[in-house]
Amino acid sequence: MANSPIIIAHRGASGFLPEHSKEAAVLAFMQDADYIEQDLVVSKDDHLVILHDIHLETVTNVEALFPERVRADNRYYAIDFTLLELRQLSLHERQTSEGMMVFPRRYTGNAHFSITTFAEQVELVQELNRQFAKNVGWYPEIKSPQWHIKEGKDIAKLFSAELNRLGLNTTTTKIYVQSFEPNSLKRLKQEFGLKVPLIQLIADNSWEESDADYDVMLTAAGLEDIATYAQGIGPWLPQVYDYKNNQISDLLSLAKQQKLQVHPYTHREDAQDLPDSPKIMFNMLKKAGIDGIFTDQIMPYMVD
Repeated sequence: MANSPIIIAHRGASGFLPEHSKEAAVLAFMQDADYIEQDLVVSKDDHLVILHDIHLETVTNVEALFPERVRADNRYYAIDFTLLELRQLSLHERQTSEGMMVFPRRYTGNAHFSITTFAEQVELVQELNRQFAKNVGWYPEIKSPQWHIKEGKDIAKLFSAELNRLGLNTTTTKIYVQSFEPNSLKRLKQEFGLKVPLIQLIADNSWEESDADYDVMLTAAGLEDIATYAQGIGPWLPQVYDYKNNQISDLLSLAKQQKLQVHPYTHREDAQDLPDSPKIMFNMLKKAGIDGIFTDQIMPYMVD
């Protein structure tokens, strides 16, 4: 449909199957996602694996299989495991530190879901595209680049090398690359010569995603700076949609003045605290002119 925003499957079809599993990616493909997101972290042996977090215990059974690998902060980090070891883990629905499901109505089964690499999911989507005559794209995020550097892993360098190896670093590849850290996006473009569009993610400063000032990014001057190195922004949904007043914020129009695409995150059908229904909110955002949206559940009203 004309003027419809692109639909980005957030961590695959994460509203139905464990996030970032290959099964969630396949389901998102069959639900007509335009793009499938891959969050990337680095393993001990320098593989780019698909996980939302740098740690493992909230989405895997790592504590049962490798109890001795816990760090002093009582967390288990992907960077401490080889790819072979990570493959032994089983993905499950996201849990709190107390072991409760973050989204109680989601997948409750006990099937084995494996951690996969970026290269494996690239091949998976390419093959599905070929067989079903589709053109679904990728939307990778390099996670916590500053933290990886401190741990001795340059994730931006590893990612750019992998993108080139896979033949995806072209102006015609259906891909966006995102990061919360502006310096990493600048390195991807200036140091490593990425030709694909870059998206500056915008967090809330309280999350401490990086040392960037996200409040500044929300201003006209901040967006003007972003436009010098990125093609769009990925703001937190409340930064675009004013829940209190039930209206679109000024951020969308300010971004459009800089010719930046706007892809907010995250639409969820099972969010518990929305004043309006997800459908009403989506339609308001669509009418206002967002260019894309990250969603946990692709619903019929989003792709009609």
